[in-house]
Amino acid sequence: MEEEVQKNVFGEQIVPCSHDPLTGFYRDGCCSTGKEDFGSHTVCIIATPEFLAYSKSRGNDLSTPMPDFGFPGLVPGDQWCLCALRWQEAFEAGSPPKIKLASTNKLALDLVKFEDLKRHAIDIQ
Repeated sequence: MEEEVQKNVFGEQIVPCSHDPLTGFYRDGCCSTGKEDFGSHTVCIIATPEFLAYSKSRGNDLSTPMPDFGFPGLVPGDQWCLCALRWQEAFEAGSPPKIKLASTNKLALDLVKFEDLKRHAIDIQ
């Protein structure tokens, strides 16, 4: 994992996304990323029924538990570190989940626009 402190989209220390279910590429509860994270799991989402159905329809079933991989399956309301490009795809299709900016890694901004994220954030006024 990267040694430096990961920052959120505000340039502050990243806030944990979820410990239940335990999320993050490194399963540390944060949307931390590094060279090994080819998917850039950097956007902290709040799962909705619409997003889970959309993701499943695109071949990324996040709602079915996979115990062999320690994955409990997501239910609406769960927070999860999602690949930035998957969020962008859902956004373009009109099915983006809400997000938590304080828990979204600033490196997501290499792949998605801050203004688009802001429009779907639960933690901004």
